[in-house]
Amino acid sequence: MVKNNKLLIMILTIGVFGIINTEMGVIGILPALADHFSVSVSKAGLLVSLFALVIAVSGPTMPLFFLGLDRKKVMLLVLGVFIIGNIVSIFTTNFTIALAARVVPALFHPIYCSLAFSVAGASVRKEEAPKAVAKVFIGVSAGMVIGVPVASFIAGSMSLQLAMSFFAAVNIVAFIATYLFVPSMPVKEKLSYGSQLAILKKLITWQSIIAVVFLNSAIFGVYSYLAEYLTSVTSMSSASITIMLTVFGAANIIGNITAGKLLTNNARRTVIAFPFLLGAVYMVLFLFGHFSIPMAIITFIWGILAGVGGNINQYWIMSSSPEAPDFANGLFISACNLGTTIGAAAGGLFIAQLGIQYVVLVGFISLIFGTISILLRNYKYRSRTNQLAG
Repeated sequence: MVKNNKLLIMILTIGVFGIINTEMGVIGILPALADHFSVSVSKAGLLVSLFALVIAVSGPTMPLFFLGLDRKKVMLLVLGVFIIGNIVSIFTTNFTIALAARVVPALFHPIYCSLAFSVAGASVRKEEAPKAVAKVFIGVSAGMVIGVPVASFIAGSMSLQLAMSFFAAVNIVAFIATYLFVPSMPVKEKLSYGSQLAILKKLITWQSIIAVVFLNSAIFGVYSYLAEYLTSVTSMSSASITIMLTVFGAANIIGNITAGKLLTNNARRTVIAFPFLLGAVYMVLFLFGHFSIPMAIITFIWGILAGVGGNINQYWIMSSSPEAPDFANGLFISACNLGTTIGAAAGGLFIAQLGIQYVVLVGFISLIFGTISILLRNYKYRSRTNQLAG
């Protein structure tokens, strides 16, 4: 697509980091936001949960509305919306306005992320696409890992407004870099809405979506309660828990880098092996999670697999419908958010009924259904391939 694809991918990575940072960064400052807006912490949690819900709903639809527009202009539009939302959040003292300043950007979130994955994949040779997408995924991991502690640190040591200014600053940097260094990317062949939606008629698309929902549920159904697990089961201090969460995040980035190579070399084997490897990690977690040193090792390996899993999810849906990349990536974003919501809710139920140690059951159950979906799709694909070869 462009000659300097390394610079393009770096800018896309920064852009994705800015958007995910806006989405996840508020988790680290929720108590401060609750005080600032004079609401309960649970109500302040709407700034996170409503954002995710809007993404899940708008993921498949919003990218369709911008199919025929120059991709650079669309990216600038989305980044601009995020900047405005960030600035409004900095200065408002009204919770309803702050919530609106989160909901509107959330509508545009899937547009940028789906475009970022599509553009990154199209900027290199087809066989190198998983590596390019994996690099953009580093922005996702960094947004989840760096955004929360940085925002929390700034809010604690300086002010809440400066913490929220951090979100705006990253998006401003991405906007300027996109404006200056990303070339115009007009859509040469605009796909009709019908041709995009046609991928929903394919069984392989739905098999892929179901697999991604369960794989993401397997990861986030357990990870969402990692801090509580480390507190109650492993009996770690708050300082040690912070270190462990950082270890998980750093390992997640390593997983993103590793995933690009694995998917490029042998994608199908990587996808099939993933649920079994994650299941093995959860088994060790259940048996040895109350010991600090084994838990540190488990967390590191788990973080790597979580990073690989995110790339597998994107690849699995994208490879099922390569003829409609933007819409497919929108489906990927929605499926991931749906899986996170289901996993976190199921994890809460298991904890309430059985205790925190048994939250891994959500992971096991989700992995069973995810594996079935993967194997069914793989069987059908190989059968179809053999028929064509015959």
